[in-house]
Amino acid sequence: QVQLVESGGGLVQPGGSLRLSCAASGSIFRINAMGWYRQAPGKERELVATISSGGSTNYADSVKGRFTISRDNAKNTVYLQMNSLKPEDTAVYYCNRDPPIVVVTATRQYAYWGQGTQVTVSS
Repeated sequence: QVQLVESGGGLVQPGGSLRLSCAASGSIFRINAMGWYRQAPGKERELVATISSGGSTNYADSVKGRFTISRDNAKNTVYLQMNSLKPEDTAVYYCNRDPPIVVVTATRQYAYWGQGTQVTVSS
């Protein structure tokens, strides 16, 4: 069964830090690259960081040098350490496979997302 559970969000002042966690079902996690995505109000969801099954990482320019993605393969968990947070980092953060999981049924197909975790950066 597909499952993605994000946690660790909250309200933080500019310049502060947060660490997000995402527990994924083993069927998703083991051989796949994983990513953290975010969606700010009124904006499209964007990919901010990815990590391959072997640990190679990539970051969006907007977070490079401030965010660090990591994974614990034994725990099927991916993390996002966010430092030097800015108000423009405010968004709902989601983890997913890279590329995102697509659920296919007899009548339709759609991207699967967890509930996400809200990050608000404000003074």
